[in-house]
Amino acid sequence: MTTNADIGVIGLAVMGANLALNLADSANRVAVYNRTTEVTEEFMRGEAKGKGIIPAETLESLVGSLSTPRVILMMVKAGPPVDYVLDDLKPLLDEGDIVIDGGNSRFTDTARRYEELSKEGLRFIGMGVSGGEEGARHGPSLMPGGDQSAWPHVEGMLKGIAAVAPDGKPCCDWLGPGGAGHFVKMVHNGIEYGDMQVIAEAYDLMRRGLGMEPAEIAEIFSKWNEGRLQSYLIEITSEILAVTEDGEPLIDQILDAAGQKGTGAWTVVSSMELGEPTTLVAEAVYARVVSSEPDRRQRVADIFGDETEPMREAGIADIEASLYASKIVSYSQGFRLLDRASRENEWDLDLGLVASLWRAGCIIRARFLEDITDAYRAHPDLPELIEEEFFSDALTQAESSWRTVVGAAVASGIPAPAYSTALAYFDGMRSRRLPADLIQAQRDFFGAHTFERIDSPRGDFFHHEWSEG
Repeated sequence: MTTNADIGVIGLAVMGANLALNLADSANRVAVYNRTTEVTEEFMRGEAKGKGIIPAETLESLVGSLSTPRVILMMVKAGPPVDYVLDDLKPLLDEGDIVIDGGNSRFTDTARRYEELSKEGLRFIGMGVSGGEEGARHGPSLMPGGDQSAWPHVEGMLKGIAAVAPDGKPCCDWLGPGGAGHFVKMVHNGIEYGDMQVIAEAYDLMRRGLGMEPAEIAEIFSKWNEGRLQSYLIEITSEILAVTEDGEPLIDQILDAAGQKGTGAWTVVSSMELGEPTTLVAEAVYARVVSSEPDRRQRVADIFGDETEPMREAGIADIEASLYASKIVSYSQGFRLLDRASRENEWDLDLGLVASLWRAGCIIRARFLEDITDAYRAHPDLPELIEEEFFSDALTQAESSWRTVVGAAVASGIPAPAYSTALAYFDGMRSRRLPADLIQAQRDFFGAHTFERIDSPRGDFFHHEWSEG
């Protein structure tokens, strides 16, 4: 086999196949391998036909087709399969070769693999890839991190296939060592959970609270997509709600049980481990869990009824403001988590750069991310987005509508967990004093856990003998 391929792609499922085609279209010589040979053959007969892509029947032949230092992009299922492929690859590679994991691996696994492979002289990159099938084919958002010495060898190739932001910059750049890339992708996916939930709540409030039909709501989302809420998810929501089947809205025929693949839950677990509140993502995850058992919900509805009251106080403009305010809180929490993880792991993440990589190509791409990028570029040490003037002004303007919508939802019997938790976070952060003083007193009472005092420096701890009994 001719030894002149620039990159090898392992795994030809939807994402791997489309990335291989994208790489080939960007003037890269690509070799491909799939464990099931029939998949490779079908790929070569289909879209890969005539593109100069080199098929390989074995890992040995794939590795043998690559110029050095070899660059291999793995697009296999996250978890043990990544380790299995790496175990098969390692004996075939030479010192300095580069392996990129483009799957949705957990960042802790990526950090471990980075350390293990570096001891064997191999350079490992954990790269988040967002954009789905369309993005992979025509320009995804790419979030690489790992062995920085590998970056100069792959930078041009990866930036060449990435989405392009409105300012002409590719949505791909180096993020940091170890598991930095996959951590950023994990938080991206967590925020995606939140975005989808706040949109779904807006739909539900209009449908059940305001009595609107899907076609009417589709028009509202379409209008919102022309303003500050412009985003890929708002756009596709307007399209989804306009689709009919046999004259009826297709949305009404879809089972209301949402699935998940784990990255949202990973975000919440990581936030707990790092002591950062990603409350909106958590509620989005739990909302999917609640939805996942429709039979159980039917039994509970039989006991309590499922009647809802029309929302009399809140209107469409109030819902739009609540969605926007909740979105600000969600991103503020997400970037807090990124900042804390960066400091804990010494990644030195550039939060403005992270936001800029999400402006195009990825699922959460939105006009809103231009504002976040601008905020962090102007204030690199910004503690939290809600403290920046643009966003604090927006929350102040939305507050009345936000409270109206949450109150109306509660009164109507329509769950709005994302809006409610976002408002609770806002109220918590603006409270000069919270009831945690009582919690600390309780902990000291029953467990002698001590407490700090307002008249002493932070870090000085005290114990009180609360009871003599």
